[in-house]
Amino acid sequence: MGKFEVLDHPLIQHKLTIIRNKDCGTREFRQVADEIATLMAYEVSRDMPLEDVEIETPMGKTVQKQLAGKKVVVVPILRAGLGMVDGILNLIPAAKVGHIGMYRDEKTLQPHEYFVKMPGDLENREMFIVDPMLATGGSAIMAVDALKKRGAKSIKFVCLVAAPEGVKALREAHPDIDIFAAALDDHLNGDGYIVPGLGDAGDRLFGTK
Repeated sequence: MGKFEVLDHPLIQHKLTIIRNKDCGTREFRQVADEIATLMAYEVSRDMPLEDVEIETPMGKTVQKQLAGKKVVVVPILRAGLGMVDGILNLIPAAKVGHIGMYRDEKTLQPHEYFVKMPGDLENREMFIVDPMLATGGSAIMAVDALKKRGAKSIKFVCLVAAPEGVKALREAHPDIDIFAAALDDHLNGDGYIVPGLGDAGDRLFGTK
């Protein structure tokens, strides 16, 4: 069973409060969301495997540790997920970036995949799906479906704010993946928005309405 973890580091919580504020402008929202993603990447990557490597310091030869095994792919769910990509790349600059685009049917509210572009050899890569919000869980479930269909085996879902309903739905659909959030909020409202949440993350990142 995959784990669900709320990353309650004081810096993460402080910065999340800044972007929750309705008076936080686009520029600051984008910058702080980026900073939160970097801090979260530090925690999400904690269990990445290491291997021994022999190097030479100015004082002589030594055996030290370096990252081993699977290469990371950051996969934003378009468009709001783009707001977390640079923050993770700040910490893991060699990571590849895939993209998943979805739209929501206005009648059924179900997500539909319209664009998927990934690097090759997904089964040997560590996949970080990023999306600021885990609300109903529909988009997250479909994103994981899309990666598994293309061979991915190791998948983590990383979001800023999660609703209990979304966590439950994603864990039931994909019990094998780890979920990381900066906060677990109270509930979804009738329009499918997280409360207290931070509003529409895409609109706040890109200054649209």
